[in-house]
Amino acid sequence: MENKNIAERTERTRWFTEARFGMFIHWGLYAIPARGEWVRSTERMSHEDYLPYFNEFDAAGYRPREWARLAKKAGMKYAVLTAKHHDGFCLWDTKLTDFKAPNTPAGRDLVQEYLDAFRAEGIRVGLYFSIIDWRHPDFPHFRDRQHPHRDDPDYGNENRDFNRYLEFMHGQIRELLTQYGKLDIMWFDFSYGDMAGEKWRASDLMKMVRSLQPHLIVDNRLEGSGENSGTILTANPSGYAGDFACPEQMIPPQGIRNDMGEPVPWEACITLNNHWGYCAADHHWKPADMVIRMLVECVSKNGNLLLNVGPDAKGRIPPSSVEILEALGRWMEDNGGSIYGCGMADLAKPEWGRFTQRGNILYAHLYEPQAGGVCLSHLAGRIEKMRLLADGSEILPANYWNLAEYREHAFFFLNPQSFDNYPLPDPVDTVVEITLKQEP
Repeated sequence: MENKNIAERTERTRWFTEARFGMFIHWGLYAIPARGEWVRSTERMSHEDYLPYFNEFDAAGYRPREWARLAKKAGMKYAVLTAKHHDGFCLWDTKLTDFKAPNTPAGRDLVQEYLDAFRAEGIRVGLYFSIIDWRHPDFPHFRDRQHPHRDDPDYGNENRDFNRYLEFMHGQIRELLTQYGKLDIMWFDFSYGDMAGEKWRASDLMKMVRSLQPHLIVDNRLEGSGENSGTILTANPSGYAGDFACPEQMIPPQGIRNDMGEPVPWEACITLNNHWGYCAADHHWKPADMVIRMLVECVSKNGNLLLNVGPDAKGRIPPSSVEILEALGRWMEDNGGSIYGCGMADLAKPEWGRFTQRGNILYAHLYEPQAGGVCLSHLAGRIEKMRLLADGSEILPANYWNLAEYREHAFFFLNPQSFDNYPLPDPVDTVVEITLKQEP
């Protein structure tokens, strides 16, 4: 009998496994020092050291409609904004702390503007919420793994009340789930060591989440982290195991399955350069062709890609990010059919690229020209028709004399008059749509 948690997870994530491509947005006070979102921890900043950024934060260039239009142009179907990161700064008008955007020069609720803008573009909306908080007085300081005061015995934990912190944390999540209408994703981050699972009162938290927004999908980091996925990989996941796994800065070698060999929903969250939050000196941008192939790789393994942008101190997405996303959008405009609603094909990975599949429609993603015909292993007699996805032009099966010895395979030439496949119509990824014959 199927585990109840798995059955409910399958239903909740149905849209998610259709969407395949989302935008992650890391933005907060850390954009002002512009050395990454962990700057307060890595540089051991005290609250007093960090406070000047709070007093400067004006969001003068924050135009979430432009963000949303860019996401839509890139072909993204959902988005996740950091409502609160580890520094404890809140982009919404929380009633539980004064450390929030309405009390900065920005002077307003920035989460509401984000939600309105992305909903207007038909993009599903999610919020990232840090379950750790370096600002809160009751969160462990000294000897915590990441806290800015982890090495300072003057910030001991003798008088800190973690239960009081949990009431605060649960209360903030309740605010987000009750004040902003229907959300699609809550992206919690993150557990580590013994700070995991019931340490967060995770069962009670998930009961609240399910009672307020039962459709909502949740990541696996109430229990897991980037290092450990938790019981979502078992046949009997806990009630707070999450609805999808979220490997960070990598794509799993074989996709993700549980102990029973069943596929588990997942998304790879990956940055466009080497930081999540804005880092002015980081110019290690992944080229658009690499990102396109990352997306295809994820889908070919039944996964999603959540691609990050880090707006600057004013709230502007960096020009390099914009250029990459616009190039992605041009490819997706022609080839999105090989991404949305697609997943792993029941075929070995080809030597020339990747496969994705939706029903009886197989998509061959050609990365490299081939000497001779492109080989579709063991598909002889199974193909009804082939088209170049970008323009719909017909591709004929090849019956050239030198292929006669390999009759169990199907072949095609992209340039049949010259019997070659060079150059590829799209050197990054030429997609051939293959309609397979339905089984009788």
